[in-house]
Amino acid sequence: TESKYHRHGGSLKTRSTESGSAVAGSSLTTVLPASSIVKKSVVLSSESRKEQAKQAKITKEERRAQIDGRYRYLISRLADGIDLSEQQVEEIIISDDKFPLIEQFFAPSGRKKLLFFYQDVLQQKSNALLRPDGSTNNLLQKKLFITMGSTEDFAGTCAFFLRTSDEVITTSNVSQEVNFGVFDCTNGNILQGLEFFLSQIMIPALKSQQNWGAVKEGLKNSQIQEFLYAVDKFVSTLSSSRQNIEDKIQLTKVDIDIYVRNLQYPSDYITAG
Repeated sequence: TESKYHRHGGSLKTRSTESGSAVAGSSLTTVLPASSIVKKSVVLSSESRKEQAKQAKITKEERRAQIDGRYRYLISRLADGIDLSEQQVEEIIISDDKFPLIEQFFAPSGRKKLLFFYQDVLQQKSNALLRPDGSTNNLLQKKLFITMGSTEDFAGTCAFFLRTSDEVITTSNVSQEVNFGVFDCTNGNILQGLEFFLSQIMIPALKSQQNWGAVKEGLKNSQIQEFLYAVDKFVSTLSSSRQNIEDKIQLTKVDIDIYVRNLQYPSDYITAG
């Protein structure tokens, strides 16, 4: 640092010159090293993560307080259907971004269906480091999540809830107004999963049904018999379609160039034909 003092009319002025800073009168410009900027951004990032985690915990507890008999019914069905504990299912659904869809399902004239996928999903390791190319190590892990059914590929198990009326779903009527089922597509074969679901679960349940509502004759009614016949026929067609796809005929590719290469005149084409 170099300082020079000049006395003018009793006032003392100082001029200072230093690497990285300049003092002129009362103004000061400072150049910070890159390491301090990086350190500050890391601190801010850490604080941001802590704030997000804090907010997520508050949201989870607020959702946990909403869980009543209706939610308990869904949780117990899901736990039975996909072989998880009720505690695990509860933690999963209160952490899901689509949690509000459940309340919409319960509302009067609400959503007609509520879907859950349980399948392998790519998830980033919590302590994963960036690779030189900017990518990270991801793992395939089983995950249960609420879905609209149209935004994610289906390649695992689908657990679904269906409403039977437009009435509001309450703790007293949830078991009567809501139907539950599981559709297994573990190997990615949706046709096979649908065929199994209909032939092994739905059709036997329908044929053993005693109460058909306004139809007093039950299974003896001609319309009921036609309906069951149509379902049987649909499953049969589904099975045939699946088998045709799995055992599809592979036609050998033929090089036709050797046959058409020397065709020049209409008579050549006629002869070739």
